[in-house]
Amino acid sequence: MAKQNRYDEQKLWAAWKASEDPEAGNLLVEKYMPLVSFHSQRIAASLPKSVNKEDIKSLGLMGLYDALKKFDPARDLKFDTYASFRIRGAILDGLRKEDWLPRGTREKAKKIEAKIEELEQKHLRRITAAEVAEQLDIPEEEVHQTMTEHLFSNVLSMDEQVHDNEDSEGKSFVLKDDKADLPEDVLVKGELVQELTGEIAKLSEKEQLVLSLFYHEELTLTEIGEVMNLSTSRISQIHSKALFKLKNQLIKINGPVH
Repeated sequence: MAKQNRYDEQKLWAAWKASEDPEAGNLLVEKYMPLVSFHSQRIAASLPKSVNKEDIKSLGLMGLYDALKKFDPARDLKFDTYASFRIRGAILDGLRKEDWLPRGTREKAKKIEAKIEELEQKHLRRITAAEVAEQLDIPEEEVHQTMTEHLFSNVLSMDEQVHDNEDSEGKSFVLKDDKADLPEDVLVKGELVQELTGEIAKLSEKEQLVLSLFYHEELTLTEIGEVMNLSTSRISQIHSKALFKLKNQLIKINGPVH
């Protein structure tokens, strides 16, 4: 049966590549739609509730269609891998263009960062989100949510700076040649990875496990909850607290990101 399915898929690809046959295209989209759902859900987990999840899925679908048009079945590359790059790239590009992070959230993040710096200078130790929340008279969860959104926004900004120097064809799908890295790029990247690795090691076991399962094993928050026998909301809280701590370290290493 598996052999027959592979044969059927080969016929679909042949029909699609020969004349962009609509029926073959629809069947291929249907087959790989779970990739769109998977990456949309993972990215949406780090976004504010105000962002329309269906819009994210639509961006991912555009990435899938782009992958179908540009993929060469003759290449020694799995379509799942290629499509994943295109889908994620299309979603992130769309989020950057929309500038989904509200001005109010950016301003709130700056106030939180300033308060963290003030308290750390005063107490000469790591400051918790609860302490920041108390000082600013806002809920602790609001501190976590704001810093998580701001951290994701910073990642988008850094990713955009990298892509600014690339042609549009390779914008969403980049397989970087490590041998072509400039020595200073390797040094800076190595130092950053070393610093963040050290900070991750300071997190609690639960926080480390959640980050590992989410970013390395690519499980959803619900799936992680099932693995750890905790509710999805509890996993989300652990995830937010871990990112809050790492965000603080990112500020210390590189300075505030405006």
